[in-house]
Amino acid sequence: MAEWLKRGATAETKADHDRKVRDTVEGLLADIEARGDAAVRDLSIKFDNWERESYRLTPAEIQGCIDQLTGRDLKDIEFAQTQVRNFAQIQRNSMLDVEVETLPGVVLGHKHLPLNAAGCYVPGGKYPLLASAHMSVITAKVAGVPRVVTCAPPYQGKPAPAIVAAQAMAGADEIYCLGGIQAVAAMGVGTQSIAPVDILVGPGNAFVAEAKRQLYGRVGIDLFAGPTETLVICDDIGCDGELAATDLLGQAEHGPDSPAILLTTSRKLADETMKEIERLLKILPTAEIARRAWESFGEVIVAEDDAEMVRIADEIASEHVQVMTADPDYFLKNMTNYGALFLGNRTNVSYGDKVIGTNHTLPTKKAARYTGGLWVGKFIKTCTYQKVLTDEASTMIGEYCSRLCALEGFAGHGEQANIRVRRFGGKNVPYAGKAEA
Repeated sequence: MAEWLKRGATAETKADHDRKVRDTVEGLLADIEARGDAAVRDLSIKFDNWERESYRLTPAEIQGCIDQLTGRDLKDIEFAQTQVRNFAQIQRNSMLDVEVETLPGVVLGHKHLPLNAAGCYVPGGKYPLLASAHMSVITAKVAGVPRVVTCAPPYQGKPAPAIVAAQAMAGADEIYCLGGIQAVAAMGVGTQSIAPVDILVGPGNAFVAEAKRQLYGRVGIDLFAGPTETLVICDDIGCDGELAATDLLGQAEHGPDSPAILLTTSRKLADETMKEIERLLKILPTAEIARRAWESFGEVIVAEDDAEMVRIADEIASEHVQVMTADPDYFLKNMTNYGALFLGNRTNVSYGDKVIGTNHTLPTKKAARYTGGLWVGKFIKTCTYQKVLTDEASTMIGEYCSRLCALEGFAGHGEQANIRVRRFGGKNVPYAGKAEA
């Protein structure tokens, strides 16, 4: 039986916070829909102290941001983007159009069609998270999306040079320096100056995530997102306290509501990790945020064996799952609910977040039970088609269809079949869906 040495916030506390965010977002979305650009400008001034005539950056402004970076900076961004593009292309290549003759004269198929416009949110108010530009813009472009719009908030009172450079290098068609609910709504609903998109993607704070959730249906979204989550699964063969503590706090620094959970079969390792966390919190530059996250949402669980760790991990369904055990592949073979797995102590979540090539926009709040993360397929519609090539095939299918429609009482549907049976089969099928016996 597993033992919880530390528990995080209750479900009731989380629900209360979600209600407050939901109410705030609902009112602001209604205002933006009613007033458009004027509401967007008012909110940008209120929340970001940021006002300008047009929030879209000009080519000269974009180049100015690129010029502020060093050659090393640009090469590092290029390396990361190459990895993301390569893996996205591998994913795209796995998605094949199909066309097959399923019966004599009956041809069925599907085509993978890219969406026409994507809106990519790149968070950057607290940290200039340029990696989110790679993950969203490049993936959309590999999918074949012709119009990719990006929004990122101002950083320290101006466009963040690294984010702008990453957006431009990734291939964004329109780059806006605009953050928060106002950015998501401008892309999703559209304003007088910003044409609406077909899908909204990218991570963000609770208000950005809720805005995407409320706009879902009007536009597509990548997934329902919450605070960054990390689950470290380890034993005393594949890990030690310092490594586990570093990897927990490395994700807890995202925000004060980011859950970080240790799941282990070793009570000794659990104790060592908690001691190491306290030591690191005295020297980590982002300790203020990481401590709040750890104290409010951190958990430590000691399980009996690997099988119980799999069961608990699948119940948690964490966004990031880092496995540092004697046999990491056991978890690859047996786990079913996770956003992304990081197997072995040579890799870590930060590699996935920044550079290795897999996408870092991943499901949170147990959404890993029913969806994976952002990938090239999110920007693609799989649309079917059919062709009936011979009179004989249309007659045969039509007779089946007519009888099935009669079972359902759909006379109009039945007549669609009957008219073809009469024309292409020369059979005297009565009107109103009543086929011959």
